[in-house]
Amino acid sequence: MFRQCFRQLKAAALHHSTNNCVIMDMANGVVWFTIAVVFITVVISKATKRGIMFDPKCNRPHPPTVKGVSFLRVLHTLLSKGLQAMIHDQYTKLGTVFTISFFQFKVTFLIGPEVSAHFYQGLDSEISHGNMIEFTVPMLGKEVGYGVDTATRNEQSRFSYDALKPSKLRSHAGPMIQEVGEYFAKWGQQGMVDLKQELDKLLMLISGRCLLGKEVREKMFDEFFTLFHELSDNGMCLTSVLFPYAPTPSNRRRDKARAKLSEMLTEIVRSRKKYDNVESDVLQNLIDSKYADGRSTTEAEVIGLIITLLFLGKHTSTITSVWTGAHLLASTRSLASVLEEQKKIVRKYGDDLDYNAFLEMDTLHRCIKETLRIHPPVPMFRRKVHKNFTVQTKDGNEYEIHRGHTLISPVQFNGNLPHIYKDPDVYDPDRFGPGREEDRVGA
Repeated sequence: MFRQCFRQLKAAALHHSTNNCVIMDMANGVVWFTIAVVFITVVISKATKRGIMFDPKCNRPHPPTVKGVSFLRVLHTLLSKGLQAMIHDQYTKLGTVFTISFFQFKVTFLIGPEVSAHFYQGLDSEISHGNMIEFTVPMLGKEVGYGVDTATRNEQSRFSYDALKPSKLRSHAGPMIQEVGEYFAKWGQQGMVDLKQELDKLLMLISGRCLLGKEVREKMFDEFFTLFHELSDNGMCLTSVLFPYAPTPSNRRRDKARAKLSEMLTEIVRSRKKYDNVESDVLQNLIDSKYADGRSTTEAEVIGLIITLLFLGKHTSTITSVWTGAHLLASTRSLASVLEEQKKIVRKYGDDLDYNAFLEMDTLHRCIKETLRIHPPVPMFRRKVHKNFTVQTKDGNEYEIHRGHTLISPVQFNGNLPHIYKDPDVYDPDRFGPGREEDRVGA
């Protein structure tokens, strides 16, 4: 059965099908990583402060709170059964909004769409990442992201969006297809592969081609991505996240890799400017970007932004690609539907597959979307409250959440709510199809 599926996948790839695919056991690592960040970093980062100052007025009740002996029970569940089991227990007992109190630190969970709007739409002055993302500054650079003020960060986000908007992505479809075709052409007629390893390498080749350009892809690919892995692996380890500026071995390896990557990219940027070389890649778009006041991006900003895009894109694309591939291999019906769609599109477009052809792959898109529901690249998001706000549950209960609270939106748990998704434990891409559209029905 595997060999048959293997041959089918290879055939689809050689017909220029593009399967965005995803990662296996990485989810568990991310879960425990996030747990450590939430329950350990908050304590360490706040230990030196005098306390949390709350707004004096409180017109509505606080969310149901877990503290004292109950906190110890929650901690036991977390350590013995895992994060999802802990959230499920408290959700069943306390509802869609609840707080876990650890001494003076309050962590409030928001479950479901009814109570999550402010979490995702609130202003930075009201709710933000706080200093939780500070560990990314040594990795990405102090000139970008959370190393700069909000206004500058927003403009830099615009640069990245402009470089990746659909009109620009259309020009990358051809190179992507070429990379995929050449890569899978090297596979034999049958055999066994490590899906994560294979797709991770393929995505790096595509990134090198479309984000960084021919200088990296043709001349220094292996060296560049060895350094990139060194940067991300060491920059994302727990000690580096908790103590990003401490003189630890992992931080030294991170900084060494970052410096070498910076040298390589600086040389490319200067060469393009010196000889007036203009390429059709994302790096060139960032070089040509200008701030609202007319100022051009600096070399350090361009390097930081391209490393940021590589870091974010690799993590999410690898996880999604490997898990999509794994689910399709395990689901005969879904795999057959995807392959049938691919054959129809290949018959329609022949050897002229382009961006428009990818937009017609509705079945494949639903498979990827279902993968993201079950295996989100980040299982939960975190924010810090700077200004009191009120949430209202679907049952009509209103709670006031005070500034100083840490907020958690458990993405993975939200994707498995049975009142929104029927049989949430089942891989069923058709739940997003016409007539069902469970995500829209559930808001």
